[in-house]
Amino acid sequence: MNWDYYKDKVIWITGASSGIGAAMAQALSKKTLTLILSARNSTKLKEVREQCDPSATIHIIELDLSEHDELSVVFDNHKSLLSQVDIMIHNGGISQRSLAEETNFSVLKKLMDVNYLGTSKLSLSLLPYFIKRRSGHFVVISSIAGKVGVPLRSGYSASKFALHGFFDALRAEQVDNNIDVTIICPGYIHTDISKHAMTGDGKKQGTMDSAQLNGMNVDTFVGKALSAISEKKAEVYIGGFKETKLAVFVSKMFPALFRKIISKSKVT
Repeated sequence: MNWDYYKDKVIWITGASSGIGAAMAQALSKKTLTLILSARNSTKLKEVREQCDPSATIHIIELDLSEHDELSVVFDNHKSLLSQVDIMIHNGGISQRSLAEETNFSVLKKLMDVNYLGTSKLSLSLLPYFIKRRSGHFVVISSIAGKVGVPLRSGYSASKFALHGFFDALRAEQVDNNIDVTIICPGYIHTDISKHAMTGDGKKQGTMDSAQLNGMNVDTFVGKALSAISEKKAEVYIGGFKETKLAVFVSKMFPALFRKIISKSKVT
């Protein structure tokens, strides 16, 4: 871990009210830097701030990634602070647990609005400042489902695939401006993401998947993720070997075999 990379940086984390985002905030708050925490629920964000190191400089900005016009207002209202951001950690998002045939179109739209379009909108707001300084780092918390299509996650996978396309292109475009992009693909991490996942009619699933329950400890994940970010890695897979690196390898090298495996796999 190269903790010096984070020293004196201004780091903005979306989806910071729980799970990976909250754990990242708590870990980073122990260092000499400035944090900006965002999510829809300001009360929960304040609770996360209370759990952080008391000496940390932490700002809270409430926002909803699905309200794209409002994101512009949020950025304009906090431009003096947000224009100083060095590292943007895109962690905000929502998952899905439903067969494609049983999923309302409104659910697919919500997944794209939050996971892809909202994230892209914030990035485009920050990009001019990164370009002007010729420095900046976008970090995207994607998913293995953003590399391979996974049953019960058709819309979720699509939104994560979109993130990979957008940020891979952005990385290539901005290499001469010294702007970095790190895409992190978690496997099963022990968080409440499956509890909040949308079902086919848009309601929350309300229960934790067994795979999530037995997933990697969130603090272990955060340690690995922050290490990858400090090393400016382009793309990393973090989780169990079979569900991350092996899954991606098999899907690329033996696609027919992978299609058979994934169609029979227990993915919840």
